[in-house]
Amino acid sequence: MGVGFATLLEKEVLRFWKVSFQTLLAPLVSTLLYLVVFAQVLGQRDSIYPGISYAAFLVPGLVMMAMLQNAFANSSSSLVQSKVTGNLVFVLLTPLSEGEFFGAYVLAAMVRGIMVGSVVLIAAWLFFSLSVFSGVWILVFCLLSTFMAGALGVLAGVWAEKFDQMAAWQNFLILPLTFLSGAFYSLHSLPPLWHLISRFNPFFYAIDGFRYGFIGASDVSPWSSLVIVGSTCLALSWTTLALLRSGWRLRP
Repeated sequence: MGVGFATLLEKEVLRFWKVSFQTLLAPLVSTLLYLVVFAQVLGQRDSIYPGISYAAFLVPGLVMMAMLQNAFANSSSSLVQSKVTGNLVFVLLTPLSEGEFFGAYVLAAMVRGIMVGSVVLIAAWLFFSLSVFSGVWILVFCLLSTFMAGALGVLAGVWAEKFDQMAAWQNFLILPLTFLSGAFYSLHSLPPLWHLISRFNPFFYAIDGFRYGFIGASDVSPWSSLVIVGSTCLALSWTTLALLRSGWRLRP
């Protein structure tokens, strides 16, 4: 990785940092609203896991949901915006390899996702009593999950050519994946059909493994979640790098 990679990465980080009111503060407010509403409405219900409050269960799910959504939004919106304005060609003219191109966009998406997640977690800690079971699991799923969402964002950005096409990704893929990922509920509380469908949702494993790092309990083994999230990262990376190498929908 050379100067070109570092420059593109800096550009992508500064792009969302310049509008931090929109990219950092807005997700914080919306996530805290979810937290307050659900914690108040469902906080008196029986605990999902013995000895663990609903708030302690809910916070990690909402933090990871915010990280996934913002990591995806960063890489996908940047690419689509560059296509629409016509300045993507100036990036493609540089002697960057497809790996450097992909790495810069994904790493910038990870930075944004982790920053949003950190801000939400710190704010939640002010209102709720939270514990940490394993910092290693938290870090591992934080990195892998934001990588997965960032890579998916690059793939979406390569495919989409207009803002309405990107909106379709957000509304018909990312939104259902995040809301049906177990952020608000345990997988075992679902009917058999939805339980089965959730098993094919990689965002569920990202949230379940991340939550395990906080409360020490999960719906599936964290090792199984690690394998599935890691495999999804590899599959998305291979697919996206192949598309970047071919120049599909990037070069005229």
